[in-house]
Amino acid sequence: MAAKKSTRKSSTRKKASRKGGKKYGAAASRSVESAMRRRKKGTLSRSKGGRGGKVKSRKQAVAIGLSEARKKGAKVPRKKSASRKKSSGGRKKSGGRRRSSS
Repeated sequence: MAAKKSTRKSSTRKKASRKGGKKYGAAASRSVESAMRRRKKGTLSRSKGGRGGKVKSRKQAVAIGLSEARKKGAKVPRKKSASRKKSSGGRKKSGGRRRSSS
C-alpha cells in the first residue's frame, strides 16, 4: 500500500495566494517590534503626552505598534469599527436607573 502524501502545505499556499498575499506589511511588523522593545524598556506610554501611564500588556503594545504603522501608511488591515464589533441582536440597555412601577 502506498502512503498518502500530505497536501496540507499546498492548500495553505493556495489560500494565501487567493487572498492576495500577506495581511501585514514589513513596515507594520517593524513598527510593532519597536513598540514591543519600548514596552520592555518601560518607555512606551499610553498617550502622546505620556500622561496615560506606562503600557504593561503585550496586547496593548501590539495595538499601539499597529496604530503607529497605520498613521505612517504601512500595509495594515482596517481597524474593526464599533458597529461591526457589536451584535445587533438583543435589547438596548437603558442609561439610567430603573424605576419600580409600584
